[in-house]
Amino acid sequence: MSTLESSSVEAGLVAGRPADLTPVVLDAAGLESTAPAHLRDLKTELAEEGYLPAELTVEARFCEDDPLAVQSESDRLREYVRAAAFLGVGRVAVDVAECCRPDDAESALAALGERARREGVAFELRGSIDG
Repeated sequence: MSTLESSSVEAGLVAGRPADLTPVVLDAAGLESTAPAHLRDLKTELAEEGYLPAELTVEARFCEDDPLAVQSESDRLREYVRAAAFLGVGRVAVDVAECCRPDDAESALAALGERARREGVAFELRGSIDG
């Protein structure tokens, strides 16, 4: 007799059944808006067409040597995490395209990852923040 408990993922899958939906990756640059009304319409349209948003990809640019610019970029990325949670996306993938303030960017991205976890969205960092 096993004393190991099954994970919550396994337990959820046992009670589930296959869905006839196609997972898609959304590019944040392609979103017209992150306003709730727009996201609600997008989510409905995706579902009606048989699509399930699985991942939202976002390009980050920490390219200005200014703490206010880092904060502004962090705020922009946070808005996409909120949008991902609203859409029911499973993962936000952030690709760091440019970075000239690695320490500030690292701190901002760590906070963003924590925010994503609180929103119930997995967080993946792609690219390098080493400048």
